[in-house]
Amino acid sequence: MSDVLLDVRDLERHFEGLAAVDGISFTVGRGEVVSIIGPNGSGKTTTLNLVTGALRPNGGTIALDGERIDRADSAKIAEHGIARTFQNGRVFATLSVADNIEVGLHSTLRANRPFRRLSNLFLLRWVPLLAELYIAIVGTPASRREQRRIDEVIAAEIDRFEARLGPRRDDPAYSLSYANRRRTEIARALALDPKLLVLDEPTAGMNQSETAEVLQQLLELKAAGQTILLVEHKLDLVMTVSDRVIVMDGGRIIAQGRPEEVRRDTAVVEAYLGRRRGLGGVDLV
Repeated sequence: MSDVLLDVRDLERHFEGLAAVDGISFTVGRGEVVSIIGPNGSGKTTTLNLVTGALRPNGGTIALDGERIDRADSAKIAEHGIARTFQNGRVFATLSVADNIEVGLHSTLRANRPFRRLSNLFLLRWVPLLAELYIAIVGTPASRREQRRIDEVIAAEIDRFEARLGPRRDDPAYSLSYANRRRTEIARALALDPKLLVLDEPTAGMNQSETAEVLQQLLELKAAGQTILLVEHKLDLVMTVSDRVIVMDGGRIIAQGRPEEVRRDTAVVEAYLGRRRGLGGVDLV
């Protein structure tokens, strides 16, 4: 088995003639934390949207675990093993913390979603709907076992953020602080036990102590072997948690390598600051 989990080759995405992503190639190895950094508008989030199926590429290939996914939709890509969070945070405001996490497990359901493959066939899509309604009302031994498994996963993810989310398990998401909504979103992504966790600015809007908490959680995930593709503006966090850093500017990769190599790269410094300075301590939020 190859050590490469995600393989991106010659990836392109254009918007009205503008190359937002311009022929980039990179890999993410199993158990590796790879961060993408760059100035605003450099193509970082567009790259994540392409990898996770939110956008279709105009060219190039994306493979996960050796299987092409660049033409799959986001639901299929989630089933392949990619989970993500979003730059602006996305939770269901009226659902509780626990219910938000459970929503993330929808693609893993089997007993509670029988005949799911028929849902893509127009004339037969009523079959899985009726079957799911029956199971929701009556239940089966298999569906009850699956629900117990779901409850265990939800409890484990809330435990991960116990001090912050534990007391708020049943609170609606709209009542949470911004930082706790971001934690709920991360817990929902992790509930899938993804092969690749994609995080788009997970500490955006957080203060210094909240950022330090997220950094510690990322380090714990890294120690547990979780593969992560991260976009983040806070360079101290990036340099601490990353195995490799990819730097984008103008839709292209201008540098990549170990954090200490990237920190000293002249092209990187000039892309951020327009002049030769070290990147130590710079916070681009």
